[in-house]
Order: sequence, then structure tokens, then C-alpha cells
Amino acid sequence: MADTRLDSLPEECLAHIISFTSPRDACLSSLISGSFRDAADSDLAWEKFLPSDYREIISRSVYPVEYSSNKELFRKLSSTPLLIDGGNKTILIDRYNNKKCYMLSARGLSITWSSHSLCWCWKSLLHSRFHEAVELIMVCWLEIKGKINTKILSPNTTYGVYLVIQLANRAFGLDSLPSEIEVQVGDYKTRGTICVKRDERVLCARDDGWLEVELGEFYNDESGKEVIMTFKEIKGEQLKGGLIVEGIELKPKY
Repeated sequence: MADTRLDSLPEECLAHIISFTSPRDACLSSLISGSFRDAADSDLAWEKFLPSDYREIISRSVYPVEYSSNKELFRKLSSTPLLIDGGNKTILIDRYNNKKCYMLSARGLSITWSSHSLCWCWKSLLHSRFHEAVELIMVCWLEIKGKINTKILSPNTTYGVYLVIQLANRAFGLDSLPSEIEVQVGDYKTRGTICVKRDERVLCARDDGWLEVELGEFYNDESGKEVIMTFKEIKGEQLKGGLIVEGIELKPKY
């Protein structure tokens, strides 16, 4: 039974209180009473769950975003990645903590020799969120880099950085030497090595059918620095092929 003292508060007051909780708690509170339901569904409450720059984000969308309430907008942004910036990025809102998840497409990355058709092949894939991904035909020098500014990420948040890939049936040479991974933000840098094999634990299956490799993590302290993310194997002379790259994703770590 609802606390009648709370239930008698004006809708704006209830909505303000609910806005300090979470989207899940807001949905649960709507079951308490009619007053709570109205407050929990209000634009005032859900405005706080949306990123502060959500209007600017929507303006960058490749396709029009239609919604009748802030709650509906949150549902859309937290259920399907929004294609933005000419199709080179997506953004998704984490439905549990309201944090922003960004993904840079393969086209939005710097991939050595990706413009040479004998080295890389650009193709459309039905199960990709982007218009195209890129498959490694054959190189000996494999280097993939991505950059993003921390200003567009959620503040005071620890982010994990993931290379999103698949391995073609013809994949070869990728496990001859460990690949180097690096994430740099200002003076902060993490480095490591991984071996890209189908049966390795470093390749984690995703719900969207792709695999992800963690490149590192960093804490976003609102300093507005550039994040540089790198995956490379440039020391050996072994030819490599069959790596399919969708992009690099940055998502909050719990």
C-alpha cells in the first residue's frame, strides 16, 4: 500500500523524487498507485534518465527519431543502437545505469592498407549494425586504431574498450604471434598482448552474433581528453587473413 503522505504530494514533486532512482525503479514505482504511475511516466522523471545532450545526439541521427514522450525515447535509445554521424558511429543507452555506449564503425577507424582491395575487402553484412564491415584478405602488417573524445562519453564512469570482430572460415596467421593491445587517455596507458584463436577465452561471444576482444579500460573524469585505442601485430612477417572487423565499442563496466 502506498504511503498516503507521499501519494498526496504534487506530481512534479513525486517525479523529482523518482528521477533520483533508476529507470527500473521508475517502472516499479508506477505500480504503487495512480499518482505514482503518472509521476513515473512523466517527461520530468525520464528527462533525468536521458543523457544531458540527448537532443544534440538525436540531431546527429542518420534516420529521424520519432517519440511521443521521454520515456518512449529512453526505451528506443536503450533497446536499439542509434546510427549517428553519417553512419560511422552508434550510441546506445545502458538501460540499467543510464550510461552512454558508443561504437565506432570500421569506416570510422584507421586501418592500415584498408583502401587496398588486395589487402582488405569492404562488404555489407546483414547482421551488422553498420552499412558495411571490412574483412582482412591478406597482410603481414596488421594495425587498427580508433579515436574518440571523452567529452561525449558519460562522466565519472569506467569504460571498457572492445574490438568487435568475427573470424572467417578461411582465417589464418592471426595466432602466429600475440597481437598488441593498447588504450591511451592522456598520460594514462594500458598495454597487453592477446592471441586471436577461435577457442581462446579472450574472444567473448556477444548477443548480436559477433565476438569481442577487450583492448583495455579507462576512467572518464570529464577532462575532455582523446582516447586512442590500438590493436596490432606488426613485428612478425607471417601473412594474416580472415579477420572481419565491425568496429570498436566503448561501454561502461559494472
